[in-house]
Amino acid sequence: MRVLGIETSCDETGVAIYDTDKGLLGHRLHSQIDLHAAYGGVVPELASRDHVRRLPLLLRETLALTGLSMGDVDAIAYTAGPGLAGALLGLSGAVAQGLFRNPLADPYLLGSASGASLGVAAALALFGAAPATAWLAKLGLTGAAFVGAVVAVLLTLQLARGVQHTLRLLLAGVIVGVVLGAIKDLITLASPDIIAAMQGFNLGSAGFIGWASCVLMAVAWCVCAAAAWVFSRALDGLSLGEATAASLGLPLAPMRLALVVVLALATGTAVAQTGLIAFVGLAAPHLVRSMAKVTHAWLVLLASLMGGVLLMGADVMARWVIAPQELPVGVLTAVLGGGYLLWLMHRRTGQGGVL
Repeated sequence: MRVLGIETSCDETGVAIYDTDKGLLGHRLHSQIDLHAAYGGVVPELASRDHVRRLPLLLRETLALTGLSMGDVDAIAYTAGPGLAGALLGLSGAVAQGLFRNPLADPYLLGSASGASLGVAAALALFGAAPATAWLAKLGLTGAAFVGAVVAVLLTLQLARGVQHTLRLLLAGVIVGVVLGAIKDLITLASPDIIAAMQGFNLGSAGFIGWASCVLMAVAWCVCAAAAWVFSRALDGLSLGEATAASLGLPLAPMRLALVVVLALATGTAVAQTGLIAFVGLAAPHLVRSMAKVTHAWLVLLASLMGGVLLMGADVMARWVIAPQELPVGVLTAVLGGGYLLWLMHRRTGQGGVL
């Protein structure tokens, strides 16, 4: 396919699109500014609103020349989105298990899941279950979920009076989760019209992730992965016990605080985009440990990779099991992840261990 010819008038330019097999396909008119912008020209006037509005049309036509469509581009985001969300959950799961020295710790242990649910419930009750515009619904619910998750973690830190005592932090997270969950239930009972929307959020779905969400999750993953790598020595020290870690000269308090921030940021970003997806953050570190014995510097990265693979696979299965309908991916991860952990616990118990 090639451009057959260009005809120019005072302010419009005609472009004839020609396919070597099908002949002349059509004749399209563009302003010269649009034509220059499409083919690399520098046009200062492009900043005007009239010309900016034409950019989506130019993008579609450029993709048509390459044989692609906007649907193909969106399909890439639909595939990459679950992988990025799973990577964030896998990373936060590895950090949580190392931070609390508990193999059953998951990313939602500090109350972030209940906080995100409360934020979404409050936003739905405030804006209504069907806001006037789709972008307002997406921005409002995503922002409310993230803010709710962060506020829940801050409440946990306040209740635990810092991060010095791991057990107190763990108990504070459980308490905050229960209380915020109860408040969310009260809001749902007071606004019955939001029950269906809340059910969709609580079951989790990766079907609404676009390119903007992918970019946001990719940036959050880079920040969280770099921070977890830097502070992985604290996780290695804590695995030997707090007294041993302190004897190694590690500044445990600031390192713990940094790891809690990583946990909150990774979990809040993933939950805001996909809703509550169970067992990915819990199972991913266990799968990595069953394959290789590594330090936390590698565990957080490998668990992140494993979480991405798990959620991508679960998302594909969720679209296939009852096609053309889509099963909520959170249901599938709960069934598969819970079944795997039960089997793992049974096997380890027979060998004299726990997990």
